[in-house]
Amino acid sequence: MFCEKAAEMIRDLQRMNEGQLPAFNEDGLRQVLQEMESLYEQNQTDVNEAKAEGRADLIPSIKLRHTCLLRNQRCVSAYLYDRLLRIRALRWEYGSVLPANVRFHMCAEELQWFSHYKKSLASFMRSLGSDGLDVTQDVKPPKSLYIQVRCVKDHGEFEIDDGTVILLKKNSQHFLPRWKCEQLIRQGVLEHVMS
Repeated sequence: MFCEKAAEMIRDLQRMNEGQLPAFNEDGLRQVLQEMESLYEQNQTDVNEAKAEGRADLIPSIKLRHTCLLRNQRCVSAYLYDRLLRIRALRWEYGSVLPANVRFHMCAEELQWFSHYKKSLASFMRSLGSDGLDVTQDVKPPKSLYIQVRCVKDHGEFEIDDGTVILLKKNSQHFLPRWKCEQLIRQGVLEHVMS
């Protein structure tokens, strides 16, 4: 049936959750491109025959195949674009290094695109302000500028912007500026205490 494989590829993408990346369907893409090539060749033959012999009865089948070609083209474009959007979202979620199971589902061109996107984003962040700005840090705006944190392990002295030095000892709790302690939370030194 015309355009069935292309529509199936789109349905497979829609079945996946927003943050997931299914394996690249290289076989399905190849089948769609072969179908498009076959439809194009059939159309060329019929167009040449319709022009040479004046056969108007071939025009409806030519239009049908042309419509199928356009639909396949739109489906392939939508499939590839949706995958790129998912890969871009994964960069914001995981950072500049993707887990192996995610990279496994990407084709070589997508890995290359991810590498270029990662470099462009890093270049943009370095250009912001004098020391750069990590725009991936707070994707959602914080509800408060200060948070309650508990020290998970001994870290030593920690200085905040106003010059106050705080001793971060295991199981001690502190009320600190969010942006100042987010890196320590990621490193596992501090944990956010929900009140």
